Amino acid sequence: QVQLVESGGGLVQAGGSLRLSCAASARTLYFNTMGWFRQTPGKERAFVAAIKWISGSTYYADSVKGRFTISRDTAKNTVALQINSLKPEDTAVYFCAACLGCSYYQSSEYNYWGQGTQVTVSS
Repeated sequence: QVQLVESGGGLVQAGGSLRLSCAASARTLYFNTMGWFRQTPGKERAFVAAIKWISGSTYYADSVKGRFTISRDTAKNTVALQINSLKPEDTAVYFCAACLGCSYYQSSEYNYWGQGTQVTVSS
């Protein structure tokens, strides 16, 4: 059973930074794509960023381009999300996800999910 475990969330002031990390229990070579999504109460899970595991190609939602950076460490089987210039509207539960083959922005196509980590940005 594949497990994804996120860490690094917390409370931060607007303009601050956070680094989220996701550790995979299985060899990530089996994964085609790993991504980050976020969700606020009453809303659907929204795409934030994704990275192709083999090529390292990255993809971002328009709302986070230039502020968020996704990266992976193939030796440690981890993926990270560096979040800079945080805004109150970035407040959400952030989820790490992995897929064996998917459209990177489609949450329904991801096979594995972490439990989520809360990011709260105060104004």
